[in-house]
Amino acid sequence: MKILLTTDTYFPMTNGVVVSTDNLYMQLKNLGHEVKILTLSSDGKEHILGDVLYFSSYHINIYPDARIIRPMRNRIISEVIKWRPDIIHSQSEFSTMIVAKYIKRKLNIPQVHTYHTLYEDYLHYFLGGKIIRKSTLSKLTGFLLNTFDTVIAPTEKVKEKLESYNVAANIEIIPTGINLKKFQQEISVDERNKLLKRYGFSGEDKILVYVGRVAEEKNIEEVISFYNKALEYIGNTKLLIVGGGPCLSKLKTMVMQYKLESNVKFTDMITSDEINKYYKLGDYFVTASTSETQGITYIEALASGLPVICKWDRCIDNLIIDGVTGFTYKDEKEFVNILINITSNKELEKNMKVDIKNIVNEYSIENFGQRVFKIYNNVLIDNKVHYSA
Repeated sequence: MKILLTTDTYFPMTNGVVVSTDNLYMQLKNLGHEVKILTLSSDGKEHILGDVLYFSSYHINIYPDARIIRPMRNRIISEVIKWRPDIIHSQSEFSTMIVAKYIKRKLNIPQVHTYHTLYEDYLHYFLGGKIIRKSTLSKLTGFLLNTFDTVIAPTEKVKEKLESYNVAANIEIIPTGINLKKFQQEISVDERNKLLKRYGFSGEDKILVYVGRVAEEKNIEEVISFYNKALEYIGNTKLLIVGGGPCLSKLKTMVMQYKLESNVKFTDMITSDEINKYYKLGDYFVTASTSETQGITYIEALASGLPVICKWDRCIDNLIIDGVTGFTYKDEKEFVNILINITSNKELEKNMKVDIKNIVNEYSIENFGQRVFKIYNNVLIDNKVHYSA
């Protein structure tokens, strides 16, 4: 089968959409299919690198890292039409979505779409939240998604939100899979200690690690504030914040105000090739975000063997199970009690690491690819489209 994936973000950028798209691309290729990716170039220049076709683009100051395709006659679109994909799977709702719809009409082929982002949690980026309101957003989303053959939602949380937007298209829930082997790979004690030393930590410290974008919607201020309170009751526990983003300087100032410079460290941006090592520095993964649609970092943490301590959110239903794969909290008191409990109970920590291994296998990249391909097959059958296997 010839499959075209379209996304506004791809490497060298790193975010949940990039990881999900790349994992799907690799697994579909492993299954023997022809796959190409249409995306926007980060340097503004049009070029082709293997199966990845980069449109010429430029930065727009709507939200961080946003880019838009340059409006011009494009040879890449002609190349894709000549290639004649059997199906399109779009991953973004902006520039490449317009191109995907054009190719869909031109070739009269079906289109599947994955809805990765709940934009109502990001409206503050769009001109300060003064232009698009939630009511307008829900109408626009419903109108857009009803034009697809099938919409993939990564969690029940996203499906319920789309249904509240009056999306009538078929919605299938498929959790994003990850490369479990990458995150299950151990690093040596020597390498771990060297990395810890870089940030002023030692192998004797218990490390809480956050991995992800350092942005307002991730609610990292709450983690720092609650952690500061917990330090009154727990011993040598440190906090490592892994990632870059627009709130980095604000959080560093907050740490200085709390006088936590020796307890809380920041790594800034870490490459995707190295990120698995930073999970291995932690004993527990911690986050206060409620803006996640699929919680890829939660799954990466579990694959790395880390129990997850997180604020309760619908997206972690059946993933973060209290006392099994981690703990959820609703307020400061619960957060502090969890830290006291988990850092003083070695048997609990040991048992959780065994349970985590058994549960995380459901989120393998192999299961992810097979589930998505089954959707493609069903859509093509429904559209009475024949393709060469």
